[in-house]
Amino acid sequence: MSEFLFILGREDNEAATRCFQFAKVAHEKGHTVNLFLVDGGVAWADPDLDRNRKTTTGDAPGDYLPYLVEHEVPIGV
Repeated sequence: MSEFLFILGREDNEAATRCFQFAKVAHEKGHTVNLFLVDGGVAWADPDLDRNRKTTTGDAPGDYLPYLVEHEVPIGV
């Protein structure tokens, strides 16, 4: 299997949704996954941030982030 490092550096809802989605997919496929929140991306560590705001494709960061937390994917801030 491969190792993946995802870095989210923006508070942008669409960017966060894709980053969390790709991290989830890679983990589900058995790959080692690490995620770092840097710069504006650290806003996603705030538990009060709205993770249910939909993107243009109809999904949201909250559709993927709980999986990463539940499966203890390392998230560095």
